[in-house]
Amino acid sequence: MKDELTRAEIRKDAVQGTVEAAASAVGQVATIVTGAVRDVAGAVGGFATEVFEIRDAARRAAAEHAVDDELPAADPDQGGD
Repeated sequence: MKDELTRAEIRKDAVQGTVEAAASAVGQVATIVTGAVRDVAGAVGGFATEVFEIRDAARRAAAEHAVDDELPAADPDQGGD
């Protein structure tokens, strides 16, 4: 006995194979995009943290090394106004 596939079965198998391949490709692309978004978010967050640390370090350095002779000396006898 010879098994023969009808045209409808052949088309169904072709469509099924195409849909499975497309689903697999979409899944792979989604995984790549998800990983890329995660990596970019991590890099941007790390950069922002470094910017905050640099800003705080600059503020501390400026406070520690303020030049007193650039500011006018207050005369306690004049009452401040």
